[in-house]
Amino acid sequence: MPEFGLIGKTLGHSFSKTYFEDKFRREDLKSTFENFELAEISEIESVFSIPDLKGLSVTIPYKQAIIPYLDELSEEAAEIGAVNCISFQNGKKTGYNTDAFGFHQMIKPFLTNEHERAIILGTGGASKAVAYVLKKIGLNVIWVSRNPQSGEFSYDAINEHMLRACKVVVNCTPLGTFPDVDACVPFPFEYLTESHLCIDLIYNPEETRFLRESAMHGAATLNGLSMLKEQANKAWEIWNK
Repeated sequence: MPEFGLIGKTLGHSFSKTYFEDKFRREDLKSTFENFELAEISEIESVFSIPDLKGLSVTIPYKQAIIPYLDELSEEAAEIGAVNCISFQNGKKTGYNTDAFGFHQMIKPFLTNEHERAIILGTGGASKAVAYVLKKIGLNVIWVSRNPQSGEFSYDAINEHMLRACKVVVNCTPLGTFPDVDACVPFPFEYLTESHLCIDLIYNPEETRFLRESAMHGAATLNGLSMLKEQANKAWEIWNK
């Protein structure tokens, strides 16, 4: 029986298992989907040894750490520098990035000609796919981090001038994810306007504190649920091609 799964550190409230098990039931597919919680990425070797394993999704915090354990990367995953989908075919473990596809499908109906620059909050694996898509679309990207590296900004640096120039803001941090729903990045919401589009990749809860505060100051808001569904469907396509 073909087996699929999700690897990450804490998966108690993950989307993928429920989504794929529902899909298997609806389509009468004889497959299984399991969550594999790994305390360290080195534990992936035991998962790789599972018979009939056809595909894995990868989530926080292993989208970059998984790369050395793979045989090949798709061109897109190599350019992004992060993997959230692994396919097992012809004896090889190949890494893909379907986050980029999912984010692009989610955001494209909401972009306007006012959206020329974007601020990305966080610098983890998901943020790399977001930046890749925004740059492909033609937006300039500014990175914000708790521990900024060269070319990045701290949260304290976000000011009215920056937000006047950057009309798209994407939260790629896990702050605000259930059950810690009161958590939020330190952000000057008072400088947002009706021209801003604020996106949170979190889908649980449906409206994070970041999105709620953004909406209160006039911004259009979008959570990560449709991105998650789009990337999952793309992963299924890759696993079965």
